[in-house]
Amino acid sequence: MSAQEPTVHLTQDQIDHYHREGYLVLESISTPEEIAWMREVYDRIFAQKAGREEGNQFDLAGTDEEGKEAALPQILAPSKYAPELKDGLYRVNTAHIAKQLLGPLATVGGDHAIFKPAGYGAATPWHQDEAYWNPMMTYNSFSLWFPLQEATLENGCLWFVPRSHNWEVQTHHCINNDPRIHGLEIDRIDDSQAVACPIPAGGCTIHHNRTAHYAGPNTSSTPRRALIVGCGTPATHRATPRVFYWNDAKETPREARAKASAEKE
Repeated sequence: MSAQEPTVHLTQDQIDHYHREGYLVLESISTPEEIAWMREVYDRIFAQKAGREEGNQFDLAGTDEEGKEAALPQILAPSKYAPELKDGLYRVNTAHIAKQLLGPLATVGGDHAIFKPAGYGAATPWHQDEAYWNPMMTYNSFSLWFPLQEATLENGCLWFVPRSHNWEVQTHHCINNDPRIHGLEIDRIDDSQAVACPIPAGGCTIHHNRTAHYAGPNTSSTPRRALIVGCGTPATHRATPRVFYWNDAKETPREARAKASAEKE
């Protein structure tokens, strides 16, 4: 682990904003040099389709057939394939932010990377992260969304519905109602009060596990790279069970590859 000291110390106003609105925007948690290095690592693992055989690389917004151009490529656990991503100033700041927002038991958890290709990268529909997770558990967590270039309205910055973290998990469905697609979309949402959050390279947004969020398509001439790091306190078992039927209905190529990979081990 890096011996670097954190450079980001949240103000009480920032902490209050996260808990009141369900999201927070920070201008910088990294350096230009670190961002340039991370872009090289990021582009390398996407070019390699790292983790595809295990089901960890797939098209989040498409049917993910072999040989088909992905509309929204994603890699789960990119730091598994590029362990150097577990180090760096951004990671030190992420861990420090987690304890400031969630308390001393908060830790850095898993990561994933979403790549929006230039010119045709698909939108990420409105959803709540918790809709993907285990319905038998209760969570206190956030996702830190970290772009490796400027995130703009044109290339797919995040949008949030303020205070939607106070909602229960809403009903979702697979994108286009196609069970072959891993990505989820909320059934109904009023996004009239949504807030767009363009940020510079090395900045980040932070959102609660129930905050409704969206990212538009990439209509720009450059790729949009985002690394997402999850942080949270230990999840607890729910007294009242839930059923996330939208996940049970999936029949994705990603799941088939993951099952086949697991059977080989």
